[in-house]
Amino acid sequence: MKNKLRVLILLGAAAFANCGRGQILADPIPETAVPTVIVSTTNEPVTPGKFQPTWDSLHQYQCPDWFRNAKFGIWACFGPQNVPEDGDWYARNMYVEGSRQNKYHVAHYGPPSQFGFKDIIHIWKAENFDAEKLVALYKKVGAQYFFVMANHHDNFDMYDSKYQPWNSVKVGPHKDIVGDFAKAAHAQGLPFGVSVHAAHAWSFYEIAQSADKTGPLADVPYDGKLTKAEGQAKWWDGLDPQELYVQNHTPGLNFSNAGAIHGQWNWENGASIPDQAYCDKFYNRTIDLVHKYKPDLIYFDDDALPLWPVSDAGLKIAADFYNFNMQQHDGKLEAVLFGKMLSESQQKCIVRDIERGAANTIEPQPWQTDTCIGNWHYDRSLYTKNRYKTAKTVIQMLCDIVSKNGDLLLNIPVRGDGTIDDKEQAVLAGIGAWMDVNKECIFDTRPWKVFGEGPASEGAALSAQGFNEGKGKPFTAADVRFTTKGNALYAIVLGKPQQDLQIKSLGTVTKLLDKHIVGITLLGSDEKVHWSQAADALTLKVPEKMPNDIALVFKIQTSK
Repeated sequence: MKNKLRVLILLGAAAFANCGRGQILADPIPETAVPTVIVSTTNEPVTPGKFQPTWDSLHQYQCPDWFRNAKFGIWACFGPQNVPEDGDWYARNMYVEGSRQNKYHVAHYGPPSQFGFKDIIHIWKAENFDAEKLVALYKKVGAQYFFVMANHHDNFDMYDSKYQPWNSVKVGPHKDIVGDFAKAAHAQGLPFGVSVHAAHAWSFYEIAQSADKTGPLADVPYDGKLTKAEGQAKWWDGLDPQELYVQNHTPGLNFSNAGAIHGQWNWENGASIPDQAYCDKFYNRTIDLVHKYKPDLIYFDDDALPLWPVSDAGLKIAADFYNFNMQQHDGKLEAVLFGKMLSESQQKCIVRDIERGAANTIEPQPWQTDTCIGNWHYDRSLYTKNRYKTAKTVIQMLCDIVSKNGDLLLNIPVRGDGTIDDKEQAVLAGIGAWMDVNKECIFDTRPWKVFGEGPASEGAALSAQGFNEGKGKPFTAADVRFTTKGNALYAIVLGKPQQDLQIKSLGTVTKLLDKHIVGITLLGSDEKVHWSQAADALTLKVPEKMPNDIALVFKIQTSK
């Protein structure tokens, strides 16, 4: 209890105003917070080297150029929660009586007191999973790095885990999902990343301690509190459900309220605080993952670092990851580690990730947007209702993000059988077709003096981890984004213009373009570009034939 109170006091500076998953934090969690749980490194020592597990030491970090050049990655959120094909947070929401996913679960599998999430894991087979085929496709359409989900809040490891018996090699498909994807990424020459979300399983599964309040099974407990002894003669005989559900603790305040967890994400507002064993296991699992599969990138679905400031686990993982990566690259640091809700100081230690959103200015440090063409986990309803992001939406987002010094990580959710559907493939084909012609304005570029101009330039305010996607004005041909490489300035027009373009940022009066224009071409077109530059704007005549209707790229060659 004393530890819990101490943590809650320390977190006072980072109070939430709860407004759903897009909760608003007053401030990032400070570096000066003092963790109460100091994880043991007996089983998995921190790799010695340049970095120590302190924020001060992590300030030595420099984001590698390869990531700044890459710009576009693809992510496979693949796991047992994809089996029902019913969207995000299924492993939690199936226990929320009366919710959409609970109703689906009861209708298809039975009541959660009789068929819990552990049983969803058991029926997951991934029978058509082909990592080589998927990664080859992603490389073909332009991905410069690849991510796979190593575990989600459901606490199930998608790899041959030394510390988590509930893993995809021992249960469910009996396949090393992370290992297969790692081999495929390396074969394609793509930097390989893993996303780690399991730090929040402690709270995520608390609802599984409940029971139906009404109906024939009222007060019959869900399976969240099952013990190993209760598995005798069952399919899970020998497995301990508490290794998965971790519910041998008193749940947090208002835990039966499905939305309460969003206001407790940073272990405050009455959250139950993880204990020593939980923090130790998370640390050991993650170090095992890093050393076994040697990822180039790690995405943590946490503000700052995982379990911060409850524990120092995240600091030790970061120091190990950086030092271990340097050992793999002859002393050169090529690693990228992501966190959310970072202060300016913390953005010098790890790379900022903005979830389902984008910055509104050119950021001084490299950053990343993570988003999805639909929901994070496969959702059949989005397929049937044609609600995936289009290739046009993805490309326009990418151009906007790159113009502001960011990268885009796009999730293509994988079905439970290990495949992606035909509509996802069509979106990827559209992205690839645009990339084939225009990729030079994306890869290996840097932001210009201003990111762009146009009605959509103001953007929308970020909410907590991001969540401003689609909340600003839609992109049109009046919106232009700039990137630069060498003596080329790329003016990317986010739409299909109907009249001559007036790019005000490139008028002589702004003095932004301090070099002479020696020629302008339109990527994907042999047509001569007619242009003129005056004080108020650079005018570009609309081409007779448009090479695409997504984003036209004018390459402006300037004098040396």
